[in-house]
Amino acid sequence: MKILGEISAIETIAEGRGIRELASLQQRYGQGNWRKRKGIAVVELPNGGNNKAEVHCYEALGIGKVKMKIKRRL
Repeated sequence: MKILGEISAIETIAEGRGIRELASLQQRYGQGNWRKRKGIAVVELPNGGNNKAEVHCYEALGIGKVKMKIKRRL
């Protein structure tokens, strides 16, 4: 997946202990103020087409965005 442009309409879905994968995130990427976020972006699909989609990712200050995934096309 490749994001073409900026992510807009960013919202925090969960943070801290509200994240189910918190232990694995901390083990793999390190301690941080982890947040699960969602937003809207134009993404390049595997077939080469472009589409607007809702994307989810985990983010921590000093670490950045990790585990980005497309949840649904809009």
